Amino acid sequence: MKDHRNSPFRDAGLDRSAARHVPDTAQTRSPAYRLAFADDEFLCREELRPVRLQLELLKPQLMLDEHQIESTVVLFGGARIPRPAEADKARTKTLADLSHFYEEARSFARLMTRKSIDSQGREFVVVTGGGPGVMEAGNRGAAEEGGKSIGLNIVLPHEQAPNEYVTPELCFNFHYFAIRKMHFLMRARAICVFPGGFGTLDEMFESLTLIQTGRMQRVPFLLFGRAFWEKIINWDALADAGTISPEDLDLFRFVETAEEAAGIIENWAPAPARSDIPGR
Repeated sequence: MKDHRNSPFRDAGLDRSAARHVPDTAQTRSPAYRLAFADDEFLCREELRPVRLQLELLKPQLMLDEHQIESTVVLFGGARIPRPAEADKARTKTLADLSHFYEEARSFARLMTRKSIDSQGREFVVVTGGGPGVMEAGNRGAAEEGGKSIGLNIVLPHEQAPNEYVTPELCFNFHYFAIRKMHFLMRARAICVFPGGFGTLDEMFESLTLIQTGRMQRVPFLLFGRAFWEKIINWDALADAGTISPEDLDLFRFVETAEEAAGIIENWAPAPARSDIPGR
């Protein structure tokens, strides 16, 4: 990122550089002397958490703006789902059986990236969590189609490097889950959820809750693999119990293939946010 301000004041980057070359004295070696914005220890203090939250919100926002990205297609899904060619190495038979969703995610990303390229890369840009499995498939499909894609990684104790298919200039790393999830949805034109585990479920239900409660406009919300989702979640039981309304089951659609999902997105009529919550 570059600072393009038309300002008479000295640039902060110049002062940061100059501060590295001051005479070596007891005073200049003191942490107190460091420029506040160049002092990692200071920025990591507990009292600076609000500033760090703001920085994690601002950095990707500004960089996505610089790349003129106006809308995204979100791909959520399991990091453990293997490539079909490696299905025999999967930890469970179910994971092996789910490996075909790797190819569906890859194909879907290619279809969306064709639309993105038609808009000079501004619309329908694929965004994933930047990791392996379904995330890798999404970034891979976009790269194979010659387009760009976004990866929103997060630091985890066991985390691997970002997958090799994320556009390097659009590969971000987060400390705060909450800010990362905001960036997933701030430009979302569609949300597509493939089979996954706790992380996928967390992302799916938070996104659905925002739409259910009217905090977010309705967008195509597509769950790949009806059999998987109906096996792990008893959607009708939630409606029968009254903890959600029957109308809430219309907030998402089940799909099986990339082409089916792309068709729904292509024919989607804009829908406003809910003004009330049915059944409450």
